Amino acid sequence: MICISVTPESRNFAKVDILNAAAQSDMVELCLDRLIKTPDIGDLISGFDVPILVSCRRPEEGGQFKGTETERINLLRQAIIAEPAYIELDLETAKQVPRFGKTKRVISYTSLKKPLSEVDDIFDEMAEAKADIIKFTWPTPTLQTAWPLLAAISQKRDIPVVGLGLGPAGITFSLLGAKYGSPWTYAALEKGMEAFDGQPTVAELNEVFGFQKISAKTKFIGVAGLGVAERRTIEVFNKGAEKLGLDYICLPLVINDFKQIHKMLGILKIRSLVVSPRMGEFILPLAEHLEESSEKTGYGDLQLNQPNGWHAYDTVRRSAVKSLEASFEKKTPGAKDIFQRKNILVVGKSGLTKAIVYSLVQQGGVVSVTSDNDKAAQGIARTFDVRYVPFANLYDTLTDIVVQTDPELILGSGKTHLNPAYLRENMTVMDVSQLPEETELMREAESRGCEVVSVDEIYRKQLNQIFKAITGLTIPGEVFESRSEYSR
Repeated sequence: MICISVTPESRNFAKVDILNAAAQSDMVELCLDRLIKTPDIGDLISGFDVPILVSCRRPEEGGQFKGTETERINLLRQAIIAEPAYIELDLETAKQVPRFGKTKRVISYTSLKKPLSEVDDIFDEMAEAKADIIKFTWPTPTLQTAWPLLAAISQKRDIPVVGLGLGPAGITFSLLGAKYGSPWTYAALEKGMEAFDGQPTVAELNEVFGFQKISAKTKFIGVAGLGVAERRTIEVFNKGAEKLGLDYICLPLVINDFKQIHKMLGILKIRSLVVSPRMGEFILPLAEHLEESSEKTGYGDLQLNQPNGWHAYDTVRRSAVKSLEASFEKKTPGAKDIFQRKNILVVGKSGLTKAIVYSLVQQGGVVSVTSDNDKAAQGIARTFDVRYVPFANLYDTLTDIVVQTDPELILGSGKTHLNPAYLRENMTVMDVSQLPEETELMREAESRGCEVVSVDEIYRKQLNQIFKAITGLTIPGEVFESRSEYSR
């Protein structure tokens, strides 16, 4: 179930808030923390088809109740007499508020300042407090901080576990919870009404992350990161899988330390990991088997768990070069050896830069490399035996094709900037630095009459490579045309 929390201040508008939330969710949490006057709780929660959870939290638990502790406990006692479907009680309060009627007890543990590393002892205490459901809340900025929560729900336990991860990795917990039997997850009613930064809205949870489609049999595709590019990938993959009738859902993984990632993925039964171009070189060392290009460049953006271990692949390189080829084939249909005798300047210093240089050299191009970091560019040039162009000498260099791979490069007239005046009408420009987004360089190149390689075309080719490697099928074309406001 999806639970939307409402925190009304006025008794008069509380029912309206519950009604609005109930229309878009399976369950509503009524937080009594902010109510200015003592409400008639029985009246507030009557007449709704969805179950109501009542809570009243102290500030140290993330609540906003400003009265005395005695007043708060009396309010919770009144609430349980009204027999809501659930009542949330912290461990200390649970000892003072007895079970009543059919209301189920959600015993909660909150740690706002730091994540827990171990939950078993606390779990036992909550079970002794006659919990029907156990709830943990703590900061989850990364997968590692969320891991004890994930481990708690992925194990079979006598008492169901609900978790509220505060931070980017909270969505990871929510999606895994749906697979492993967590009774509900929390969402905001709409933008601006989030309980914490980064909390998804109920629409976002369904439209982007496919929450309602998750079952115990769902296979997860791991996607490292939760930026604009990753959210777009998640939405495309989820909608593509739905269109094809496949039970796959993407799981965002906010990772800051890759050391234990494969072990974690194994426990969660995740056999594929998609990473953004920026992270391709950092995660590569974890793979046991590398395709030839990844071996030579130290870059890979897809890892698949095969029977003999994790294999790494490079998909951006292939899709970028094929898209570049296609742009020339449009002008000269049937042409062969398109890149031979073409002067190609690659701008950048990352693993992706190496992958692009490697591929263009393989295609017979006359490749040069430059960067605002001359030392890094020199190293790449030596590795692949191509020409190195000092950044200061860039404007004396003639080229047919410019390939931009550096997400930090700035257009301008500064010493470490790329001056747009360098772009000429007869050039072909390709920018893969911020896939799938169009960049300022692309817009500038287009305005100066350059041939610009479609970033959308590169992205489509790349996602189809990945999707086919995982599922054996290609993404229906119409999926790329639809884009929700949540992945922009």
